[in-house]
Amino acid sequence: MTDNHGLAGALADCSPALGTRTGVRRRQPSRMTRRAALGLFALPFGAIRPVNATARPLRIVCLDDGLAETLLMLGVRPVAIADRKVWEEWVVEPALPPEVADIGTLLEPNLEFLQQLKPDVILTTPYLDGIKPLLERVAPVTTIGIYTDNGQPYRNAVEATRKLAGLVGREAEGEALIEATEAKVGRELAPLAARPVYVVSFMDPRNVRVYGRMSLFQDVLDRIGIRNAWTAGTNYWGFSTVAIDGLATVDDARLAYLEPLPAGAGGTLTESPVWNAMPFVRNRSIMRLPPVLMFGALPAAARFARVLAEAMTAHG
Repeated sequence: MTDNHGLAGALADCSPALGTRTGVRRRQPSRMTRRAALGLFALPFGAIRPVNATARPLRIVCLDDGLAETLLMLGVRPVAIADRKVWEEWVVEPALPPEVADIGTLLEPNLEFLQQLKPDVILTTPYLDGIKPLLERVAPVTTIGIYTDNGQPYRNAVEATRKLAGLVGREAEGEALIEATEAKVGRELAPLAARPVYVVSFMDPRNVRVYGRMSLFQDVLDRIGIRNAWTAGTNYWGFSTVAIDGLATVDDARLAYLEPLPAGAGGTLTESPVWNAMPFVRNRSIMRLPPVLMFGALPAAARFARVLAEAMTAHG
């Protein structure tokens, strides 16, 4: 969604505060109409709808939402994940089936419950290497990294998709997911790319997490053909935490902020002289985006491309 009626309208709908888990973890342009440009991101994932599961599917506990969203798009339902509430607030789609159990927090899963689930395999990322010995007492652990030192999460997500597809015997569905995602994010939106954009999550009314190099969002922006207004350094996870006035470096930039907002942030911001002095506030260049998993995989990349294209098309 977008809002053309200034700051108060753009920040009127405040959602719950950021979850602690998300706070820790991490060509030649062609002319096209805006309707046509937006249509590039409306390609359905129906072509990759899975075949029926085998008689004895693997019982998979998945301790990473990016890997879990990929499994679901391959047609494989994990028996459990961690922090279901985080999924509902930050991942959103694909919808998490109600049958998927919640084994507790990411860094402190309920090991007794985990044993009761009798998984065949536990999927993790390098972020959880510290608890890997505990998990290995329950079941074999497979570690798949998307956010790594190479700083290429999109490329790593493609490789992760192929690894997961091989693990569950859904190689064809894996290739279809890769191709469908490329169709969504591998297009240039030249008519909408004239001005750069900041992509941020609000941490509180004074500070934001701004995404740049090494982030999934940067990889998507590069594929769409939109310039990221944030060119300064980022951390291992592809973001930097800065005060709001740190976003005043590019006069003509737009701001795209991701929901949910911290409680009360909207009203506080509208009263802030610093915020109201920002160029994108004065120019009414603020776009509200629904939640997208910033540490996700290919499904998150496709969702980000779609919601950003919708917001930019509506905003003009």
